[in-house]
Amino acid sequence: MSRASRARRIAATAAVGAVGGGGGAFGVLWAQTLLARHRVGEPRGVPFEVDGRYSPCEGSVSAPPGAGPYRMVMLGDSGAAGLGADAPQDTVAVVVAQGLADSSGRAVDLVNLAVVGAQTSHVAAQVEAAATAFDGSGPNLAVIMIGANDVTHRVRPQTSVRQLRAIVAGLVGAGCTVVVGCCPDLGTVEPLPNPLRAIGRRLSRTLAAAQALVAEEAGGYPVSLASLLGPEFAAKPGEYFSEDRFHPSSLGYRRLAETLLPAVRVAVGHETADCD
Repeated sequence: MSRASRARRIAATAAVGAVGGGGGAFGVLWAQTLLARHRVGEPRGVPFEVDGRYSPCEGSVSAPPGAGPYRMVMLGDSGAAGLGADAPQDTVAVVVAQGLADSSGRAVDLVNLAVVGAQTSHVAAQVEAAATAFDGSGPNLAVIMIGANDVTHRVRPQTSVRQLRAIVAGLVGAGCTVVVGCCPDLGTVEPLPNPLRAIGRRLSRTLAAAQALVAEEAGGYPVSLASLLGPEFAAKPGEYFSEDRFHPSSLGYRRLAETLLPAVRVAVGHETADCD
């Protein structure tokens, strides 16, 4: 069965609450994780505090009259939080917020609610927190990066995508534009031994494909990070990963943000180029 077929089956069974499949692969993955923990280094520090207003650069397009700032929340796991970046301006949240401000001419008020170690099931609590952000106005743009911890913690893909569908549908129903960065390719993480790496690649890419299906069905804008960036991360692990060899480096995060930004611009209707 092709990856696309597996993804469609996962998405379809998630819609009706089925939870079958994947047990044997997850068992091997879990066993090999013990060895991987000895090979992967410790994450450096904690994520930067990046909440605040990001204003358009000089010379950007003019915002429509009366247009206020975008209210953007970043949701998800350590990738969304920016763990491992060298500076706040290298995190996905800041690069996307600044890029959107520059292309739209509107300021972006950013609140990053992502949590290191989060699984899809944990994002619902982040959404609840987002509803009270911006002085109670809530967000009108949400960017989500999630999925890697679902794979490594053996969450059944049907469960994971069912939760994501509900999260995206709830945000969209509340008037929020949603962009989903689907699960990255865990096969690019060098310290993971085989068969863990091979299994991780297959499971993460299949989950990503299913995430894309349900996110779009729920009204979101999915971005297939594994397909678009997997080859780059695999080709230059020394540049794209941080010291722990698991989380992205500043360069890796910037590439993730640059890959998400076009979808964000399309989603909110601003495809203008960046300022020089």
